[in-house]
Order: sequence, then C-alpha cells, then structure tokens
Amino acid sequence: MVQLRAAWVIALAAGLAGAVCDGIGLSSGAIAYGAVIAALVVRPDFSRWPLAIYPVLLVVVGFCMAIGVALGLALASVPQVFVFGLVAALMQLLILLLPAKLRLLSGVVAVAGVLPLLSSAPSWSDWGQELLAIALGLAIGTTLQLAFSPAVIPPAESSPPDPDELPLVERVKAGLQSPFFWRKLVFASLALAIGQGVGAVTPKYLYFGVVLLLNDSIGDTLARVRDRMVGVTLGILMPLLVFNTLGIGALQTGLVMGGTTALALALNSTNYLRTALISSGVAFVGYGSLVAWYIPNRWIDYLMGCGLALAIGLLLFPNSSLRRYNQLKADPAATAQQLQRLLPAAREEARWLGLPLPELSHAEPA
Repeated sequence: MVQLRAAWVIALAAGLAGAVCDGIGLSSGAIAYGAVIAALVVRPDFSRWPLAIYPVLLVVVGFCMAIGVALGLALASVPQVFVFGLVAALMQLLILLLPAKLRLLSGVVAVAGVLPLLSSAPSWSDWGQELLAIALGLAIGTTLQLAFSPAVIPPAESSPPDPDELPLVERVKAGLQSPFFWRKLVFASLALAIGQGVGAVTPKYLYFGVVLLLNDSIGDTLARVRDRMVGVTLGILMPLLVFNTLGIGALQTGLVMGGTTALALALNSTNYLRTALISSGVAFVGYGSLVAWYIPNRWIDYLMGCGLALAIGLLLFPNSSLRRYNQLKADPAATAQQLQRLLPAAREEARWLGLPLPELSHAEPA
C-alpha cells in the first residue's frame, strides 16, 4: 500500500511541478528540472530529508551552474570541447573541498557545472529560471510528501560524523597526491571529446559515465555500472509508452514518473528508482516531441559511458576490493569494520567474475 501511495505522490508531484513551471512561463528546460526534482525529492518510504539539504542543495547547484554559465559566456568563441573539459576539471577540484557530510553531493557538483554547456547558448536568464524551477520542485515535492505521508514513517536520516575526516588543507593535499583523483579529473575533461571521437549521438553520457560511475575500486565501479544501466533501462520504458501514445504535457509527465516508480517498486528495484526517474524525466520532459532515435541512442551512449568508466578502472591504477578483502581476511590484525567496509565491493567483483561470494565469518560481527 505504501508503494502505491509513493507512486501516486511522485506522479502528482512531477505533474504539478511541471504545470506550475509552465504556468509561470519558464522555459522547457526549466520545466524539466522542476518536474524531475519534484519526483526525486519524494522518498518511496516517506522518510524525511534533513532540513539542511534544501538550502545546501540550492547553493551548491546554483554556484556550480554559475561557473558553467560564466565560463561558457566568457569563452563563447572557444570550441565547446575545450570549455566543457575546463569546467569538468574545475568541478573535480571543487569536489575535493567538500566535507564528509556533503560528499554525497559529489555527483551533483560534477553534473551541475556542465549543465549550462549542454544548451546551445548558456545565459544568466536560463540559469535563473532553472534555479527557480529546482526550488519549486523541491517545495512541491516536499509539501506533497508531507501531506500524504502515512501515519507511521521512518525517522529522518542523519549522517554520522566521519572519524577519518581531515582538515581542509590536508584533505586537498591528500586528494592531489592520489592517482585516483587525477585519473578521474583527466578523463572527465576528455570524456566529451572521446564521445565525439567515437561517434556517440549524445556524447555527454560518456562524461556522465566517468564522473558518476568511476570509483576508486573496481568493485564499486562495477556496482555503479550495473545500477545505472538497470535504472536507465527501467526509465525509458514509460516515456516510450506514454509520450508516443498521449503526447507530452503535465498529465503525461505525471503518468510517466508515477508509472516508472510503480514499475521499479513492483520489480523490487528501489535501488534503481532514482536513476530510472532521472532517465524518464530528463530525457523527455519539456523537450518537445519524442524522437524515435533518441531512446536507443541514449541507451547505447550510456552503455559506452559505462564501458569507458570500466576501461579506465581496469587499465589505470586498478584497485581490486576482492583482492584487498582476501588479504585483510588473512590478516589477524584486520578489524571487522575494515572487512565490512570492503564486503559490498568485494562481493560485486566476485559476482562479475563468477567466483563464490565472500562472506563474513560468524566470529566477525557485521
């Protein structure tokens, strides 16, 4: 019953946000932002976001997008590949500055900075409209979740303090000394050029593959690749069905986002829901009529982004969580916490290699 309620609330939030943004005259791109954010902010279990996430998210997204707009306008005569690479590198440097509590926003920073460069001509007017749409989406989605929450809801999540948090200067120094940081920065800067070079129809998805999927360990990268492709696959089904038969509008937007939610929850695929909603919304909401070639090419280009992330992770400074887990398991000085931290990535590697999945022994509490 809670799942059906979640699908209905997400559909209502996306449709209402799209209608409000359209009603006040925002651009089609801004309408998409508002609808997608309204859907994403509603949590399927109706648990509450920490209150601080709202102002922090708006400030971070606004600041990163402002960098993209400023550099896009200042370097308007420079080839887009160069400007895109410069902004991508700056976003990776900014991620180093994030404290532990904001580390989950790393992907948001990497994506937000380049979003203005994906339009034909970045402008401060579009920046303002998109920020307004994001704020409206947050407000509408949160209000509807509160209004339709069940009587008993999970408590608000709180991030535990990171005991390994370093001071800012030491954190930046450690990042600059890490080969994994430079690996990601270099290929984030080159990803758009690589996508154009291999003939991708939407080369931006190779960039998204690098910044969102490439992780320090092979196992974590594999897990993100699997989650991303399952989510993208789920997310393109409802737009195909609804937009091709009913056209595009606020009602259809709600049907798409609610239908994608219902499908993911029915398949017990809650872990893929966020990616599926982004795929359903960003691809089509507010961007005009559905183009027949867009869905297969978007899927193929995202698969190419996954392949690029995997190739980088395997060929440059490979870091096997499974090997490290087995080494720690044989080390009497290793703690259960160290093993538990590595276990998900180690199991993912073993699953892809067809090996027995590693397990914690009964003597090692989780």
